[in-house]
Amino acid sequence: MDRRHFLQSASAAALASTTMARAATPAVKPVRLGVIGAGSRGQEDLRQFLRVPGVSVEAICDIYPPRYEQVNRLVGKQIPNTTDHKELLARNDIDAVLIASPVGCHAEHVIASAQAGKAIYGEKALGFTVDDNHNILAAVTSSKVLFQIGHEYRYASWAQEAIRRVHAGEIGTPTHCYAYWHRNGDWRRTVPSPDPDKKLEHLINWRLYRETSGGLGTELGSHHIDMANWVFGEQPTSVIGTNSICRYRDGRTVGDNVQAVFSYSQGRRLVFSSITDNAKLGCEFWIYGTEGSVQITIEDAYFFYENKKSNAPSADKANSKTVVERGVVTGASYSTQGEMPYRGPGEKVVTATSEDPTLASVRSFIGAVRGEHSIFADVHCGFRAAIACSVAHDAVFTEEKTAIPATKIPQV
Repeated sequence: MDRRHFLQSASAAALASTTMARAATPAVKPVRLGVIGAGSRGQEDLRQFLRVPGVSVEAICDIYPPRYEQVNRLVGKQIPNTTDHKELLARNDIDAVLIASPVGCHAEHVIASAQAGKAIYGEKALGFTVDDNHNILAAVTSSKVLFQIGHEYRYASWAQEAIRRVHAGEIGTPTHCYAYWHRNGDWRRTVPSPDPDKKLEHLINWRLYRETSGGLGTELGSHHIDMANWVFGEQPTSVIGTNSICRYRDGRTVGDNVQAVFSYSQGRRLVFSSITDNAKLGCEFWIYGTEGSVQITIEDAYFFYENKKSNAPSADKANSKTVVERGVVTGASYSTQGEMPYRGPGEKVVTATSEDPTLASVRSFIGAVRGEHSIFADVHCGFRAAIACSVAHDAVFTEEKTAIPATKIPQV
């Protein structure tokens, strides 16, 4: 074989090999994304969306122009931009919308997107007020658009496996959930100066003001409320709580700490705490059952099991007639032996993958848009957590037990 024929044969073989490789890799259906709200959370969601093959960003909407260049750098090209969400939704090159605007804007943006027939990935909380949540739920269900709420920990492999085991009875009957999101920082974002009329302050730090934010209970606690709903299989029926400004007296009108107790049927409870001046405990969610406990964090999960109680008679049992302590005879008492915090290792939940929850969440959403499966964290899931947040928004100021309304629309 001469050199020319050899090169022709080699080229043909290489082309055939490339064609076979392409055929072996199934093509993915493109999903063209529009973004409404391109702030810090929106950009983090966007980073994860761009890691999913076949996803492209076609347009962004934000009322703060510096976000445009930030998104351009993130995506690596110039993205069409607008301050009008209706202009974005009118585009015919948008298949799905990421809504990561402030929670007070969610109703307007989600309802308009649903009416435009777009698939929606909506950041939590679903809506700001009680009416917002009912209106969003009605719009999404009536339009029958795909909707996924940004409760990304429902897609964390270790959380899914832990709660599967809880539902299988591994810790007995779950009765209480305790949730913490503790930080040491003022929860404030830097505002460009000058800002004489505080417009930028309220635009950038909207989370710090009661008229635009549900405070720590919504911005952080909504995740844990959703997880308790997942464990108990229902939404809470009432809430009582408190908040205060303890350290950061900087003009904010939501608390820099919050504590709330959410009531479920059969006497079950979720106890939530968030503080911003001490990071001890960090972000963790505990499920307490009659036979064990589960600790779920943003990275892993561990099971702990209750020690089996001896049935042998003991002088310190409550049914004993007398107890002798240092020569003093008293009535029946209670021994504190064994009440120190357990500091030993638990049983780690092992899963095949430990993918970032946000990436797992947006990847699943894109799969649903492509028709591969249904949505797990759907609009009903979002409603059950957000309605509790909306009621708690006021309840932590009144410090009165307040009822949480159920959905008016049955889940089908």
